[in-house]
Amino acid sequence: KNYSFRCLNCAAEGRRVYRERERGMSVASTAAYAARRAAQKERVRILYRRALKDTLNWAVHRHLFYQDASDLRERFDANKHVEDLDTIDRMIADGEASHNKWRHPDPYIVPWAPGGSKFTRNPTPPSGIEIVYNYGREDND
Repeated sequence: KNYSFRCLNCAAEGRRVYRERERGMSVASTAAYAARRAAQKERVRILYRRALKDTLNWAVHRHLFYQDASDLRERFDANKHVEDLDTIDRMIADGEASHNKWRHPDPYIVPWAPGGSKFTRNPTPPSGIEIVYNYGREDND
């Protein structure tokens, strides 16, 4: 059948669901499969983003970062077409363990972000304190 989808990933997922229904998989098992795949995609996205940010912490110069980021992307793309759910879960767990093992000991934190050097440097005053900007006229009698 021909379905119209907005993106290639949606089209591939739609074809996969159609093939599974032809093979006799129930709607519930197809929904469970789709939910598990969605969770895996989210974990892979988060892992890639964290690894990319950590690569930026290890690189001293941008030209070194670009090469390391390209190598990281190749490592993720090499396993893009794996279909077995258990293999994907194992690969994600291995990647997360490797990332946690090799994380930078002193990562760069934006100064105004939590953990940064400027975070809460000038905190807002407590709720009971009012700032008065108009002192009124001073009478010097």
